[in-house]
Amino acid sequence: MNPNYKVIIIDDEPPARTLLRGMIGEYFPEFEVVADCENLASGVLAIKAYKPDLVLLDIEMPGRSGLEIMDYFKSEEVDFGIIFTTAYNQYAIKAFKLSAVDYLLKPLGVEDLEESLNRFKIRRSQGANDLAALKGIMNPGSPISKLAIPSSNSLLFIDLETIRFFKADSSYTEIHYGDGQKQIVSRTLKNFEEALEGHPLFFRCHKSYMVNLKNVDAFVKSEGGYLMVNDERIPISSDRVSMLLELHKLVKR
Repeated sequence: MNPNYKVIIIDDEPPARTLLRGMIGEYFPEFEVVADCENLASGVLAIKAYKPDLVLLDIEMPGRSGLEIMDYFKSEEVDFGIIFTTAYNQYAIKAFKLSAVDYLLKPLGVEDLEESLNRFKIRRSQGANDLAALKGIMNPGSPISKLAIPSSNSLLFIDLETIRFFKADSSYTEIHYGDGQKQIVSRTLKNFEEALEGHPLFFRCHKSYMVNLKNVDAFVKSEGGYLMVNDERIPISSDRVSMLLELHKLVKR
């Protein structure tokens, strides 16, 4: 039987790629693996080169999460299905279950893969857009109310209201919460700024800080100017002051 569907595998673990390629080659002749890639960047290049029907995508990989595939494609540009491979906790999996996005739990098995491939074929016949469904998880409304934060072997969906501010730390970002806790994430502040672009709560006040406007108690003009965010001083660039004051008026209304 000639294959009907082209597949690309993106996973940083060589054994996982080998296992998936082997299972597809042995049990599912309708599918052909045209490329397997060790990271998201090479996977994106392969997608653009081979134009696959289906992408089997690991979520947590060094450098960039598989969920960040959204950053590289617009929904209307995408004509491939997505099946995530994940060892994530039940909380994150519930988010996928509530959407049209499919997933496979590691360790991978032939029966589970068969079920996922059958669901893919059904979605394909219905013209479903998996990337649009993925964006529905991450952006369930306008504005979004939660942010997906990778944390060790899980994906946390954090209520944006609980975040006081973000602080850049080289290629990492510190997320400071209302309860005084902080979390260090392997993402740049620019990544978070882009994810929250247009959100009324968050404002990039400085090259190293983005604040939740609802937690800004005061703008202090002395000492070059700074913000008080729940008793903590946050610097603000001089060229951002007028914009901050106008945005803060809108939030307080």
